[in-house]
Amino acid sequence: MVCIDTFWRALGTALLLAVAGLPGQAVAAAPPLEAYGKLPALERVAMSPSGERIAMIGDVEGVRRLVVLDQQKKPLIVVPVEDAKVRGLYWAGEDRVLAYKSDTKEIFGFNVDRAEFGTMVVIPLDGSPMWQVFGKYPEIRGGVQSFRGIQQRGGKYYGYFVGNSYTLDPKDTRQVCRSSVLYEVDLQTQKASEIAPCFLGGYRTWVVGPDGTVQATMDFTSLDGKWIVRNAKGDHIAEGTSLLGDVGLVGLGATPGTVIYSETPKNGDTRWFEVPLAGGEAKEILADSSLDESFFDSNTRRFTGYRQQGDIPAYTFFDPFRQKVINAAVKAFPGVSVQLQDWNDAFDKLVVMTEGPGDPQTWWTVDIRTGNAAEIGNSYLIGSADVGPMKMVHYKAGDGLDIPAVLTLPPGREAKGLPVVVLPHGGPHARDYPAFDWWAQAFASRGYAVLQPNFRGSSGYGDDFRRAGHGEWGRKMQTDLSDGLAYLAQQGIVDARRACIVGASYGGYAALAGVTLQQGLYRCAVAVSGVSDVAKMSVEDSDAGSDPLIRRALKEELGAFKDLRAVSPINFADKADAPILLIHGKDDTVVKYEQSKDMAAALQQAGKAVELVTLAREDHWLSRSETRLAMIQAVVAFVEKWNPADHAP
Repeated sequence: MVCIDTFWRALGTALLLAVAGLPGQAVAAAPPLEAYGKLPALERVAMSPSGERIAMIGDVEGVRRLVVLDQQKKPLIVVPVEDAKVRGLYWAGEDRVLAYKSDTKEIFGFNVDRAEFGTMVVIPLDGSPMWQVFGKYPEIRGGVQSFRGIQQRGGKYYGYFVGNSYTLDPKDTRQVCRSSVLYEVDLQTQKASEIAPCFLGGYRTWVVGPDGTVQATMDFTSLDGKWIVRNAKGDHIAEGTSLLGDVGLVGLGATPGTVIYSETPKNGDTRWFEVPLAGGEAKEILADSSLDESFFDSNTRRFTGYRQQGDIPAYTFFDPFRQKVINAAVKAFPGVSVQLQDWNDAFDKLVVMTEGPGDPQTWWTVDIRTGNAAEIGNSYLIGSADVGPMKMVHYKAGDGLDIPAVLTLPPGREAKGLPVVVLPHGGPHARDYPAFDWWAQAFASRGYAVLQPNFRGSSGYGDDFRRAGHGEWGRKMQTDLSDGLAYLAQQGIVDARRACIVGASYGGYAALAGVTLQQGLYRCAVAVSGVSDVAKMSVEDSDAGSDPLIRRALKEELGAFKDLRAVSPINFADKADAPILLIHGKDDTVVKYEQSKDMAAALQQAGKAVELVTLAREDHWLSRSETRLAMIQAVVAFVEKWNPADHAP
């Protein structure tokens, strides 16, 4: 911890001194794979409204635990969570912590046999028993589908949750509701009260005001794409048509008495509109801004600021005080990304996470009132000198499109003639950043350069770039990857003859396509939870719930359902020109396990080299420490076997 007396200017100096304390010195040998593969030693940090207490999920003596600390870092409560899949931490006042977790469960009577169910656990700090939201309401069988925040009213705290009974009773009309029901839950008595019903035949979303009432409702009809925004009185204040469902309620506007909705017209950019709740003209806001995340005040629930899209996070807050605070915090950590994670009600205490060159994700509390910056801990217990340097590079695709990519290099090695792992992201509507990536760092620690292309279809570069991927699975989205490999080889950074391709989800599909649809590029391929049969996936997803919106969206994404067999690696198993490793979790509810099982069978029938690793009790997101570590160990061993890092080809 560092202390200073001067306010704004000196705050930056204090934090700069604190940054000098980033973790340790280089060691002779590379860190063990456990340092990368296990779940982070520190995962989540949430700050109480006063800023005097923090809750976190971390590794304590080898066990994952929920820990709550007071201002003197004294533990107030320590609760083992072990392998629970905790997705979020929240505070209700100073005396209750809410932990949101999910579990994979079998379901019956639907088009899928497994689904992910959410649970919100309320943990009182006074020693009272923990309890689950909806725990007293067995008819709400779907658990907590989504969380809409916490509000204080009359000295009590209330939470807002979306739930669904998932009943199979044909007389119960709620079974056809897609957006489910909004409930207010008294976080003291556990009482759940329905405050907004579901919408038959489509989707419904809500905005809750500071008084706990629904201020605005958006209904979207799947059949024809029509949407309507209504105020609390039921008056129409905005409406339109979006066949692909590219609309949504954002929240209460920065201007009192308004609500914000978003709309993405076909072949246009996403636009935000602020409309009076009483009715009136909808005005476009932030037309020249590219938003990555929006922030709302915890008390007024109004829009207060946003994070801009970009390689390095940049923040805009409408209140001058808040803007000054975040500017000082960002300036104090030069050379790394500063991720704003949480803050107190007064916005004079922050929780930030820094990551980037030399920084394996460090968590900090920043106290503006005193000028103190205190390190909480690190996500990955790796010395700063053992963090492989990462940076953005740009290259041209075959058709001239500019492709940005993240390049991570082995620490302490010359960037010349290196073996390389091409690591495309999942999604495909996602992107990679020049930040600490545990997969990339694991490979870099073993001597590999790692290329993570943000190929066409990635998010974060505007709607035109995202739409450029429509219909390009296995086509230009695929050659965007190999064009990046060629670029690095031309620069002399890598040896193109010593390349493997590795990915998960869509990235797993790209890995399979790299050695079946493409030829002569990679020494090996690894697909984790990858799609092998695009045609089968599209049929299964189209049939899910018989929702016309899903069918339209798939048609848009995959290119009007062209012959998807032509871009399905399973149909080209006999063309595979490199060994393939398939890894898949049995509890995957996003990409079915059969996608890997069937691909393994097809490759075996074709006489090709293939290994299949099945992860029991693991989902699509590698949420469990034991299986996540098993995955990275298997992947690194496979790549080292077929593409050794320290030997000439």
